[in-house]
Amino acid sequence: MNTSLKMAFAAATIALATSAQAQTMCVFDLLGAQGDNYSMMKDYAVVAKQWGADIKLKAYTDERVASEDFKAGQCDGVALTGMRARAFNNFTGSIDAIGGLTNNAGAKTVIAAMASPTLAADMIQNGYEVAGVTTLGSAYIMVNDRSINTLAKAAGKRFGVLDYDKAQAKIVQRIGAQPVSVDLLTIGGKFNNGQIDMIGMPAMGFKPLELHKGIGTKGAVIRFPVVQVTGDIVIRPGKFPAGFGQKSRTWIAGQIGREMAVVARTEKEIDAKYWMEIPPADKVGYVKLMREARIDMTKEGIYNKKMMTILKKVRCGQDAASFECALNDE
Repeated sequence: MNTSLKMAFAAATIALATSAQAQTMCVFDLLGAQGDNYSMMKDYAVVAKQWGADIKLKAYTDERVASEDFKAGQCDGVALTGMRARAFNNFTGSIDAIGGLTNNAGAKTVIAAMASPTLAADMIQNGYEVAGVTTLGSAYIMVNDRSINTLAKAAGKRFGVLDYDKAQAKIVQRIGAQPVSVDLLTIGGKFNNGQIDMIGMPAMGFKPLELHKGIGTKGAVIRFPVVQVTGDIVIRPGKFPAGFGQKSRTWIAGQIGREMAVVARTEKEIDAKYWMEIPPADKVGYVKLMREARIDMTKEGIYNKKMMTILKKVRCGQDAASFECALNDE
């Protein structure tokens, strides 16, 4: 082989090796490439080079399409909400269990724990690996009429439930409300034009989905966290360098302060006139309802039992006097 052929062969070999090492990451963000989640993933892609990966990001404003493209092999990794990612890993996907985490301090504790090497085995299910868990903040119930301020008054009301989350429809039915199937593309429009009366949404969805239109002058955002909304980075581990998942989880866990700052900022951006408090006495009823729903959903296999144990430990670590801490059925 002459010198020029050798050089051409070497160049081709390097090109193939580089191509083989490159990974595509599908990233869901309501604001696409302009969103905070996508911005963090840009930093992630830069840091990932230190772990031997060469990640190319692809922005999606439709979460379902991002998930389907990942399943079809068009992406080597994907960043989704924890509820959607539950289809790939129900351990981390169960952090979003109804009433599982009631404040940001608890979320910080659990998300930090997800980076622990002792839980590495739980991050792998069905050939997929969770390479990081993030937080999108607490979800609050938003209503188009602030007179819907008790469980009894929710009876018969139309409640938007995500079509891929079996838990939501079951809980809505428990309170006597009418579940209406939605996804993240349609939930804003249906709420804003009056097709549904109630939704659950974190603050970061308020502005992009223009939810002030649905709340109008009569509605409200009920200041009672019902779910801690998380995000998961899910990968096909065989497409990434050995040990990538653990390094990724460690870095992602270190971003919790940054994520919480975004959550705090977006909650403050919601005008004070939209927020509504509920009487402390009513909160006990909500807590019991959510607890019963978690137990049933765990029995049905929707929620992961090990994760439910972790979440309860965190809640009781914060409030040991809570009635649930003396019970052993969760």
